[in-house]
Amino acid sequence: MSQQPESGSRPASRVRGDNRRMLGKLALIVALMFGFGYALVPIYKHICEKLGINVLSLSERVVNGSSTTRPANTQVDRSRTITVEFDANSRGPWEFKPMVRSLEVHPGELTTVMYEFVNVQNRTMAAQAIPSYAPKQATAHFNKIECFCFNEYTLAPGERKQWPVVFYIDPKLPGDVRTITLSYTFFEVGGKKVASPSAVVPLLGSAS
Repeated sequence: MSQQPESGSRPASRVRGDNRRMLGKLALIVALMFGFGYALVPIYKHICEKLGINVLSLSERVVNGSSTTRPANTQVDRSRTITVEFDANSRGPWEFKPMVRSLEVHPGELTTVMYEFVNVQNRTMAAQAIPSYAPKQATAHFNKIECFCFNEYTLAPGERKQWPVVFYIDPKLPGDVRTITLSYTFFEVGGKKVASPSAVVPLLGSAS
């Protein structure tokens, strides 16, 4: 009779042990999920670098406003001329375009171009541009000093904005590259749009 409490306590301790093991497994799963989510960004960047798409060049990886020194633009190779073509992809109900379609530049020459964005909806939106380059080998040699792609922007209904891109092409660009295409795709930032029907509205501050 004295052994009955002891035999009855074994199942309870076994249950507690099972619970502890289950909690440990759940904690491990949560840690693995967190680690995987944290690793997604560098994995994505690595894949983009290998494929040459939607990737920021080396100079763009400096945080905007940082005091980090950028490479000095001191040498202009006037013996070469590179054609830079500008493209814009609008994946949404807005207008987005470069103010010029192409320019002739010398490697090392500091150049500024403007892009225009118009929110033609009846709601405020947040969006950010992602650049891509062609050909792939030009990516590491296209250096941006200033670019709207560094930041996310919020635009009111009908608001029009013009943003600069200040860049230079590294004189070390391979000699067989004579044309570079800089393309931007503007994406709306998820979770920040107003859940209301979108419609075209009159533009504010229309350019002449």
